[in-house]
This record gives sequence, structure tokens and C-alpha cells, in this order.
Amino acid sequence: MTDVWELVRAEREALADDLAGLTDEQWEAPSWCGGWTVHDVAAHLVDNARTTRIGIVLAMARARFDFDRQNDQGVARWKGATPAETLGRLREVVGRTTTPPAPLDSRLVEEVVHGEDVRRPLGLVRDYPSETVERALAHQLRTSVGLGGGKQRVAGLRLVATDADLSYGDGVEVSGPLVSLLMVVSGRGQALGDLSGPGIGRLEQGLSGSS
Repeated sequence: MTDVWELVRAEREALADDLAGLTDEQWEAPSWCGGWTVHDVAAHLVDNARTTRIGIVLAMARARFDFDRQNDQGVARWKGATPAETLGRLREVVGRTTTPPAPLDSRLVEEVVHGEDVRRPLGLVRDYPSETVERALAHQLRTSVGLGGGKQRVAGLRLVATDADLSYGDGVEVSGPLVSLLMVVSGRGQALGDLSGPGIGRLEQGLSGSS
């Protein structure tokens, strides 16, 4: 397998390049990450890239161990006064290899899912390397929702990628593009329209019941 940090760096660079072409109005557009603008997501990715094993403990303590508050504080810390300032900060961290105490493939989840949180509402499309998305999806499928994954959302379902020779799980089938499967497993119900199959209703229930 490719070193995870090579894949992470490629995603950071690709997103920074996409963001460089946005207008100020697009930076303030709502993302697919509830309550955050495109600008907020970019700032979160800066914060995420700068996270260390000790730093996350200190950040959680400052947020009184409220995960959402900790994320919002990170956005406030790294969101620049202008989009250009935040973009510069994002470019500064493309090569960082620090991480919280989590499996390394979770870094791929962060980059791809948040990348799509930004791109999809703006109509931007990225042709992701298959390995990057496959590893991110595999991580989400084995990780509990409480830890940021999507394991419970797909219980009793068989996910089939229509753009790769891959399937996951046993049960009622849901099929669609690999990236869209990843987005739905990660709690983005906005991508349900890309999927089909007799298991869609069950997947919708999983989203509403474990988000």
C-alpha cells in the first residue's frame, strides 16, 4: 500500500488548488458539514493537520471535553481574516504528518470527506485515487459512529461500488460510486441520491438513527 501521508498530501494539495479558484462568495457558501461554510471547513482542515497526540488532549480539556466545541474552537483559531489568509495556512500544512491518537487511515477520511463537503455544493469534481477512497471507506465501515465512523449505519447492508470491483458486507444491496458510498457511510445524507438498490430505505433509517 502507498504510504498514507503521500495520499494525504495529494488530497491537501488538490483541495488547496481548488480553493484557490473560488470567489469570496463561494468561500462563504454553506458546505455539506452542518453549520459550516466552505471557509470554516478549510480552517478545520488546517486545525486537523496541526493536531498532535498531546495537543488534542489539551484542546479537548479547553473545550470541557465537548467534541463539537473543540472543533469550533479549532476553526476560530485557524480561520483567517480573509480566504487568502486561510488558503495560505492550508498550503503551509500540506506536508505535515502529525495526528491525533487514531488509525492513520482516519486522516484519509478527513481529507476526502471534508474535500467533498466543500466541492459538492460548489459543483466541483475530483477524480480521487481509488486507493485513497477505498482505504477511507474501509476505515469508516469498521469504526463506530461514536468514534466518527459509520459501522452502525450500514448494519445488514451490502455496499457495492459501481465504479470499482469492490463490495462490502452482507445483506440488502445498496450500490453507487465509491466516493458517494463513503459520504453516506460518513453521515452525509445529501449523497443518497447517487445510490440505488433495495437497501436504500434501510440506509436512510441508519442515517437518521445513528447520526
